[in-house]
Amino acid sequence: MFLGGHSYGGRQATMLAADHPELIDGLLLLSYPLHPPRKPTELRIAHFPKLHTRAIFVHGSRDPFGSQDEMNTALELIPAETRLLEVEGAGHDLAGKSSTNQLPARIVATFLEFFSVPLPT
Repeated sequence: MFLGGHSYGGRQATMLAADHPELIDGLLLLSYPLHPPRKPTELRIAHFPKLHTRAIFVHGSRDPFGSQDEMNTALELIPAETRLLEVEGAGHDLAGKSSTNQLPARIVATFLEFFSVPLPT
């Protein structure tokens, strides 16, 4: 089973997976809120070291809830395999001038490759 969510929904998904790793095979997290905007010291990652579920994080380069560098640093705390799919020019809503049209296809392709899910025939 795969679980995902956008922003707070993704945060809740990671907390559930950290507490009950046997429930979930993988996570798809859109715009994970590392911290409140303009409050980088209020990190929301205390549970990351307990997260043993493979996860894809989709994150905009202009997301005020965390920079790309902050996201990369936070992902190092997760003992499971992770992948960061960066969306250049996108904010927390993942909308960006050039990325919006192709983003769903990029997410699906990354998901299928990362989790080794065969394409339907």
